[in-house]
Amino acid sequence: MSPPPSFKLPAYYTAFFLIIEPVSALVGAFYAHFRPLEYLQLTHATSSAYADALSIPTSTSIVLSQLANLYLLFAINEALVLRSTSDLRVWRTVLFGLLVADFGHLYTVRQLGVEIYWNALQWNKMDWGNVGFVYMGATMRMLFLAGVGLNTARGREAAKKVAAKKST
Repeated sequence: MSPPPSFKLPAYYTAFFLIIEPVSALVGAFYAHFRPLEYLQLTHATSSAYADALSIPTSTSIVLSQLANLYLLFAINEALVLRSTSDLRVWRTVLFGLLVADFGHLYTVRQLGVEIYWNALQWNKMDWGNVGFVYMGATMRMLFLAGVGLNTARGREAAKKVAAKKST
């Protein structure tokens, strides 16, 4: 389905929403389901004092598999649902829902302390995924929802505002 003339998806949105982010979600699903001990240790080593993967409580294993399932849904929504439509309204709806999820995801790491949100020098690879990558995804979604880079009335207005700020 080709996009209508008012909706031309720039390459950076295509790359991020249809390739990079779905692949990232699949990696998260893989680790949550197939490497739960590593997933837990990278999330918070101190509280994941399990001797080996066999000692992970059944409830924790179930919750991690459910999380993996949600990551899979996330990947499907972006890679397949968004790829199947050129309807800007559908794109905005899906990306708004994912933006709400971004803020929820960031909220879940609050117990690691406020420095988790800004102290990137202390982040491990899980923190980069849970915070840094989520910041990037949320930023991309906010830019898209604001119309930045889109050949729409909203996008042209956003571009004018950016240009006006640069000239002052």
